[in-house]
Amino acid sequence: MEDRYIATVDLGTSKLALSVAKITGDNAEIIYYKERPSDGVRYGCIYNPTKASIPLKEAINEAEEELSIKITQVVIGVPRYGVNQESAGAKIERSDAESCITQEEIDNIKDMALDSYPLDDPAKQEIYGAAAQSFSTDDAWSCTENDVVGMPSSVLQGNFKIFVGVKKASRNIDIMLNKADIAPARKYFLPPITADAVLTSEEKENGVALVEMGAGVTSVTVYQGGILRYYYSIPFGGRAITNDIKLECGFNETLAENIKLGFGACMPEKLLSMSDKILQIIDEENGSDQQLPVKYLSEIITSRVKEIVDAILFQIQESGYSDRLRNGLVLTGGCANLAGCANLIKEMSGYNVRIGFPRAKKFSICDCPGINETGAVSTIGMLLYARNDKHLNCIEEVVAGATRRDNPVVKEVESEEAPVNEGTVFDQNVWEVKEPEKKKKEDKPAKELFFVKWTKKAMKPVEDFVGGLYDKMEDN
Repeated sequence: MEDRYIATVDLGTSKLALSVAKITGDNAEIIYYKERPSDGVRYGCIYNPTKASIPLKEAINEAEEELSIKITQVVIGVPRYGVNQESAGAKIERSDAESCITQEEIDNIKDMALDSYPLDDPAKQEIYGAAAQSFSTDDAWSCTENDVVGMPSSVLQGNFKIFVGVKKASRNIDIMLNKADIAPARKYFLPPITADAVLTSEEKENGVALVEMGAGVTSVTVYQGGILRYYYSIPFGGRAITNDIKLECGFNETLAENIKLGFGACMPEKLLSMSDKILQIIDEENGSDQQLPVKYLSEIITSRVKEIVDAILFQIQESGYSDRLRNGLVLTGGCANLAGCANLIKEMSGYNVRIGFPRAKKFSICDCPGINETGAVSTIGMLLYARNDKHLNCIEEVVAGATRRDNPVVKEVESEEAPVNEGTVFDQNVWEVKEPEKKKKEDKPAKELFFVKWTKKAMKPVEDFVGGLYDKMEDN
């Protein structure tokens, strides 16, 4: 069976993630995953395709060089923000009432509902996706898709949720890809695809709200009875927290982000003895310094997170399923690992809350740091969904004779030492990995303008503080 390759781009407000997976039959092996800062993106939507294409082109070139491949097209998601949820339906009269309904008929009636839905402004709107809600036949009502297939009936009626987005936002994706010399293989509406990568079938059946906290957008996807019932996106996320730290403390954005990632936590009342620690920020250029108490940092973060959680809970209430979420909330996305965030949501909502990591049993990984983190769930979702498209192949060719991480050349050798091939990367369970050359001293990057160090009030080093902080948060 010939291998296929799928390349995906997860383009967010603060980061761009490029991944490549090798598909062999139904098996998906992720052979490449790297993140880099994005540009030209606000609230998950591209506002400047030219700027957005620059890091994408760099990411494509880096992947091609490392894997010795040529990427011709990529799978990418449409924006999550600015999407309206509408209802649509379609009905067909079947000529043979004794024949059983097929999956092809289900797909056809879904296409009919999409094609016949009257957009308010077709010049500015387009349908991003749809989710089947229920089906009816001669003798049954409100059936699921799995139940209705195989039933005999003279009529078939379907009800759907239609997700309508902005056409310009989708068109800007095409412009960006064109400027990066890459074709769009598929464009997906990501919320249901992400849910498949994170949620279990039991959670979807019993009722659950998937909350994906990104940098610019927080999305809420509600499942009940195994069906996507409600979707909404909120126009703020982790970047709003960073911006609060930046403005309140007078830092630049890079420093504010690093402080949030390194020392940020919700619920200052839970910090206990850690709350008396102080960060000292020193400006090497003019010699000035500034002290930032950890407790005050936590208060800044908590204020914004509470505002985000209030918006999340409001949307769950609006869905009409707030009292039917037996499995509570699943928190995922880049901000899901903020210390104390899950505990704060649980305290404010009363729901059980778990952190949603990609479900590892659905794929295999070949040395891809970061792919198992909450920030990679959309990437995993796209790869797993695109895997089912048997005609999709994003790679034009593999350089002849090249040794790649995904397909190492195995040779029988008499020597006890594995052969060394300059410029290649070997699978560690086949060959020993060659250590990269150490950078020369002059290649070291310039120091940042700001850096963080402890005052004499701190009795432990930074590593002990961070580890102790997380331990304390988990205990409380």
